[in-house]
Amino acid sequence: MEFTARQIAALLDGAVEGNPETRVNSFSKIEEGRQGSLTFLSNPKYEQFIYDTEASIVLVNDDFAPSAPVRSTLIRVPNAYASIARLLEYAGRLKPAPKGIAPTAHIAPTASIGADCYVGPYACIAEGVTIGANSRIYPHCVIDEGASVGSGSILYPQVTVYAGCVIGDNCIIHAGAVIGADGFGFAPEGESYTKIPQLGNVVIEDNVEIGANAAVDRAMIGSTVIRKGVKIDNLVQIAHNVEVGCNTVMAAQTGVSGSVKIGSGCRLGGQSGLAGHIRIGDNVSIGAQAGVIGNIDEGSIVLGAPAVNARGFMRSYAIFNRLPDIYRTIGALQRELEELKKERTQ
Repeated sequence: MEFTARQIAALLDGAVEGNPETRVNSFSKIEEGRQGSLTFLSNPKYEQFIYDTEASIVLVNDDFAPSAPVRSTLIRVPNAYASIARLLEYAGRLKPAPKGIAPTAHIAPTASIGADCYVGPYACIAEGVTIGANSRIYPHCVIDEGASVGSGSILYPQVTVYAGCVIGDNCIIHAGAVIGADGFGFAPEGESYTKIPQLGNVVIEDNVEIGANAAVDRAMIGSTVIRKGVKIDNLVQIAHNVEVGCNTVMAAQTGVSGSVKIGSGCRLGGQSGLAGHIRIGDNVSIGAQAGVIGNIDEGSIVLGAPAVNARGFMRSYAIFNRLPDIYRTIGALQRELEELKKERTQ
């Protein structure tokens, strides 16, 4: 389908700068722009490409001030990054979603499948499972006894949902993710370990997205809870009895130990790790590869391992970079001191 700059601007509440009848039928990166495509500029590091791009339309922020002529038609919006996300979502909705039950899918007699759902080949839906309307269960998914999936949710191929777990409305679970495996609970007895039964479940609220091969473990008792709007990247590990607050985001390979409570609106960088039984306040930012071993107050920004206040970390890192010079200076001072001692004893 084709859209004009005028139509796109109306959809985004933007303002056209250039030919409002310019047409596009695809998307492109700004450095690879081609005729008939739409792209965007939100990061100033990519500004150089806007002056040479062949893209027909470029979304830019309202305050963008070009330093040279731009050949493309511009659409000015308050937030170009958010606007391209809206357009991509809109384009995705235009594609017809698969529907119907594949002949090779296994659905238990007591399972309940809502209207207009898709269940792909070799998916396995066990006894007592409920799936809401307009959800999509892709091939080779397994949804175990008594689990539930809300309306409008998508489980991509080979997602496994263990017994009794709950997934809300409009969630997206990417391929290979495991929801509800046993938490890592073992009691030491002598030279061996005894497994502690994990009898709880996982509750994932509405509008959550979980990346490929991520794992959210079931609680020992009660529930591991992922609140509304949380976004979890690929290869993230959430341990038993964790609670993640609304609209928190976690980058890839983050690991959260058991019984951690994470507040709302937090941002966890890639490969960050959180020790067990700690509390993270609302709106906390944790830098990539940070190791958090204690509670963090609301609104804090932390870096490093063990994680400390970001400003303190940067001051310490500045000193760390100077350690060779400091070491040489100390060595020189020690030699001078030795010389002064010799002079006094003579």
